[in-house]
Amino acid sequence: MISARFKRLLSQILPIGLIWLLTGWVFLWTEYAIIGAQQNTPATAITITPKIIVFASLSIILVGFFVGVIEFTFINKRFQSYSFLVKLIGKFLFYVLLMEFVILVTYMVAASIELETTIFSFAIWDKYQLFFFSITHVSTMIQLGFSLMLTLFYVEISENLGHSVLVNFFMGRYHKPQSETRLFMFSDMKSSTQIAETLGHYTYFEFLKCYYNDLSDAILKHQGEVYQYVGDEIVISWQQKTKGFAQLSLKCFFEMKQHLEQRKTYYMECFGVCPDFKASLHIGEVTTGEIGALKKAIFFTGDVLNTTARMQAECTTYNVDLIVSKAVVDLIPNSERYVFKSLGKAVLRGKSETLELFTVG
Repeated sequence: MISARFKRLLSQILPIGLIWLLTGWVFLWTEYAIIGAQQNTPATAITITPKIIVFASLSIILVGFFVGVIEFTFINKRFQSYSFLVKLIGKFLFYVLLMEFVILVTYMVAASIELETTIFSFAIWDKYQLFFFSITHVSTMIQLGFSLMLTLFYVEISENLGHSVLVNFFMGRYHKPQSETRLFMFSDMKSSTQIAETLGHYTYFEFLKCYYNDLSDAILKHQGEVYQYVGDEIVISWQQKTKGFAQLSLKCFFEMKQHLEQRKTYYMECFGVCPDFKASLHIGEVTTGEIGALKKAIFFTGDVLNTTARMQAECTTYNVDLIVSKAVVDLIPNSERYVFKSLGKAVLRGKSETLELFTVG
């Protein structure tokens, strides 16, 4: 079974592969249009043939995937604390050196196809040396540099908007408002005001960054979508079409708790306090669409959002860390090992109708 983490990685690197393939085709066609007939082809360039086009297309999309994997599994984390400009320059220089090595390999393979000989042939090495010191090499690096810059801008936009939001914008999924059923989790840090006053605003900001990072693995693993961060509150949602979405939301809550417990020593050493949170789970219909004049965003509207927020506020009243609506409880199979305890029917603030609430063991 493919894990949620792998699915996310795949969805992140596919657009990068597409970026590299399309830019590669544009530059290949441009170069062919400029060079024209074979007799005008420089000695350092690879002659364009159907075989070469197929090989070049496969090579460039694999290079794009390779860059995507490195970016999202290694490099992006290393540059996370740097400014946008430093990130861009640092990553770009790293990839340029990496691309030089990739060019060495792919050029020699392509040359061996053209000359119908092995890559260890002296003729291949001579051709590569001519290529390395030629205008063709400069042109190739410009092409790769352009693809790299597009990739790095895509990564930054994806990271700031959220990958799922960016995909929805490109696909135009919510260009027209749609009605859908979603399960929401409202998660709120306990004693956040007191912690902020104790740490000071700068240290508290670093504290929040660590807190959000430590919760992200559980959210990702259990296929949750972060709708928004509001101060120390995280709003997470699951689409009804996601298999086992109700169970996933509960597992996500308990794993988020577990991750914070495992990091307790770190928080105490660095900040002198360990974060904890309370949450609520509720399901209902929302209208989803793009909204905003100066800044576009995917926006949810529906009574379920207000109700879930009110439920989360009741955690303090009942002295529990999790409150779940009956609508969510009814979605959990009896085979699941959860103990639901009814808290009775409550009238939530701003609501006229009662709602039966549960907590979970």
